[in-house]
Amino acid sequence: MAQWDGLLQGSADAGAGEAAVAAVSARGLSKRFGDLLAVRDVSFTVAPGEVFAFLGPNGAGKSTTINMLCTLLLPSGGAAAVAGFDVARQPAAVRRHIGLVFQDQTLDDQLTAEENLRFHAVLYHVPAERVAERIGRVLELVALGDRRRDLVSTFSGGMARRLEIARAMLHTPAVLFLDEPTVGLDPQTRALVWEDVLRMRDEEGVTIFLTTHYMDEAEYAQRIAIIDHGGIVALDGPDALKHSVGEDTVELATADDAVAERRLRAAGWQVRRGDGAVTVVTSDGEAQVARLIGVAALPVHGVHVHRPTLDDVFLHYTGRQIREEHGERQLSGRVRAFHARRR
Repeated sequence: MAQWDGLLQGSADAGAGEAAVAAVSARGLSKRFGDLLAVRDVSFTVAPGEVFAFLGPNGAGKSTTINMLCTLLLPSGGAAAVAGFDVARQPAAVRRHIGLVFQDQTLDDQLTAEENLRFHAVLYHVPAERVAERIGRVLELVALGDRRRDLVSTFSGGMARRLEIARAMLHTPAVLFLDEPTVGLDPQTRALVWEDVLRMRDEEGVTIFLTTHYMDEAEYAQRIAIIDHGGIVALDGPDALKHSVGEDTVELATADDAVAERRLRAAGWQVRRGDGAVTVVTSDGEAQVARLIGVAALPVHGVHVHRPTLDDVFLHYTGRQIREEHGERQLSGRVRAFHARRR
C-alpha cells in the first residue's frame, strides 16, 4: 500500500501519541455523476477514538462521501481507507470493520428489538457464543435493556434510532458511521441519543464519523470539516474554528455612546459605534464587561456579549447560512445492497 505512504498516519491535529494507522483517511477523494462533480478533492484523516464531523447543508457532498467510505459507492478519483483497508480494493474488509446508521430507519418493526439484533448478528457472522453477551451489552449502552422483547413498532422515533445505533455496534466495529443520525428528532431526544453515542465511544473505543447539518450536534465532535459544494472549506476543532473568524464582541448601550467610544479608544480598545450602542472587540468578552463599564464611566442601559458560533464560522467560510433542512436521503436500494454485499 505504498500509495498510502503518510496518509494512514494518525492526525497530528487530533493529538500526539495516536495509533500509527488512522481510523479513516482520504486523499483527493472525488465522485462524479455524469457532469456533476458531487465530491471534489477531499482529503482528511480521522484518528482512532476520535469524534469527527462533516458539517454542511443538503447537497454539500456529505452523504456521497460517507457512501464512498462505506463502500456503497466507488470513488471517481483519489483514494480512501478505513481501519487501514482500501475502500476500493478491500471493500469486504472495510465492511467487517464498520458500523453504519443510515438516515432512513432500516429496522423491521414487526420484529422485537432482540430479534432485529439477532438477525444482524447472523449477517455479520458474530460468533454464536458471543451473540447473547453482545446483545445485552449494546442494549445496555443505549438504555433499552428493558425493551428487548418489545416490537419495534411500539418504539418512539428516538428509541428506534438508539436501537439502530446499538445494532451498528453489535459486531464491535472499529468505526461507527452516523449519517444525519438525529434528523427528525426533538432536541431532548437528540441529546439522549448523543449520550448513548459518547458512552459507546468511551466504553468500546469506537471511532465516530458523523454527517450533520445541525450546528449543536457538530459541537460534540473533536474536529469538524465544513463541506460545501463538494469540497472541504475548513477543518479544525470547534473552538479553533470559532476563533478563526474573530474574537468576542461586547455591545454597551450607554447614556452617551460618543463619549463612551472616545474613552474606550483612549484606553486602547478596538471600538466601533453603531445605532444605540458601542461595540468592543476583545477576547473573553464576558470577563471584560466590568472593566469596559469602568472605562466608559457612564450609566449603562444594556450589555450584550457575543461569542463566535459555528453559524458564524459557516457564514464566514461559505458566504451563507446553513439551510436547516433534511440532508441527502439514502435510496432504499443502497440499504439492501449494503447488506447483500456483506460476506
